Amino acid sequence: MTSQKTILRALAGETLDTQPIWMMRQAGRYLPEYRATRAQAGDFLSLCYNSELAAEVTLQPIRRYGFDASILFADILLLPQALGADLWFVTGEGPRLSTITDAAGLAKLKPADAIHEHLAPVYETVRILSRELPSETTLIGFAGAPWTVATYMIAGKGTPDQGPAHALKAADKTTFEGIIELLTESTIHYLSMQIDAGAEVVKIFDSWAGSLQGDDFVNYAVKPAQKITAALKAKYPDVPVIAFPRGAGLRYEGLHAEIGADCIALDDGVTANWAAKHVQSGGCTQGNLKSSHMVTGGQDLVDEVNRIKTTFSKGPHIFNLGHGITPDADPENVQLMIDTLRAS
Repeated sequence: MTSQKTILRALAGETLDTQPIWMMRQAGRYLPEYRATRAQAGDFLSLCYNSELAAEVTLQPIRRYGFDASILFADILLLPQALGADLWFVTGEGPRLSTITDAAGLAKLKPADAIHEHLAPVYETVRILSRELPSETTLIGFAGAPWTVATYMIAGKGTPDQGPAHALKAADKTTFEGIIELLTESTIHYLSMQIDAGAEVVKIFDSWAGSLQGDDFVNYAVKPAQKITAALKAKYPDVPVIAFPRGAGLRYEGLHAEIGADCIALDDGVTANWAAKHVQSGGCTQGNLKSSHMVTGGQDLVDEVNRIKTTFSKGPHIFNLGHGITPDADPENVQLMIDTLRAS
């Protein structure tokens, strides 16, 4: 059935009459069934590390909506925790980590290949999903990109401008680049194990790539993604890679070739017309509907889905949001998006 999976066909460069669809954060707080399962788990991290429950929340949006792909339920910060950083979540505020801000802190972290025992529950979740997903549904694994994960490790939390990471990069480039290199190598190990467990596609999320300027964008967003992609392609030449350097703007152009990715995921900061001309020419694209439409719905949602569908119709495209769905989204609007996309 693999050759019939629409996501894989699009990633291979095929232009389909009906674009395949999935949605970032499709297993999440906007769904009542997710909230019930998370309550059963007790807290967010317990949910991530309970393979049966993590698989259950991954399957929930597939049962409800019939998306063409399912993405593993996990968190990008499980990797730094596996490397030895402390990780906890503060209700209503988000993640907190012990900070890595100097050479001594970096030296205390585990080597890149020592992550697997800690992450074994994640790999088991992938194995469960590989067995239980419908035969037509593609299973996507993922990791955070080194720069984005590093910003949390250095600041100890999410920040509006990634200021602490930029400051360390300026003050102690050796330590900063050591963090990036460790994350690059460990991400290769992490994604390789996800593929071994059954992931058919992997995605690299660089949520804060947009704050890197000039050569820094090349050195710390493009080059690490290229290194990860090249290592995975050497070992798994038939497994597609999706790269998502959010906030890249005009720098999206040419990234298929620079990174070596099969697909470049687009945020909603570029227009569909520009992206179809300048990015889709390089290969498969994904995105770029504003996630706010999942809150507001209505005719504006219908019109925007049709506009994006038409604009990207002349090349391989995977329909998706330009960012993750938000907790205040209406599940009925998700169904409206899917119905609109799949209407003839």
